[in-house]
Amino acid sequence: MWSDFKKFILRGNTVDLAVAFIIGAAFNGVIQSLVKDMLTPLIAAIGGNPNFSALSFTLNHSRFLYGNFINSVLSFLIMGGVVFFLVVQPINKLITLSQRNKTPIEPTDKKCNECLSTIPLEAARCAFCGVKQPLKTA
Repeated sequence: MWSDFKKFILRGNTVDLAVAFIIGAAFNGVIQSLVKDMLTPLIAAIGGNPNFSALSFTLNHSRFLYGNFINSVLSFLIMGGVVFFLVVQPINKLITLSQRNKTPIEPTDKKCNECLSTIPLEAARCAFCGVKQPLKTA
């Protein structure tokens, strides 16, 4: 059991996932600080309220801190934007560039005209329903 556990822990994808999680958590702290300490005061200064994170309202003696909620939404949007523009877009571009010179794979099968089963491209009749298939013309 111990050796199986060591194999599991030392597999590449487990270690990669752990590293990604740690870096993501650290990056989250940076983004939270950016929103709380830089963007929120900037937005609050434009809006006229010097302490944006302290915005709240009271309902039936319960205090709702919607300023903190706005901070969280801004953090989420910034994190999503950073991941999209700095990770997803470049990777999609690299995938597109890497597949640019590849020749398309020729199909080896086709759909039967009658029952829509998948049959070999050279088949004269469908193996499932027996309907004669049009011949492939070159």
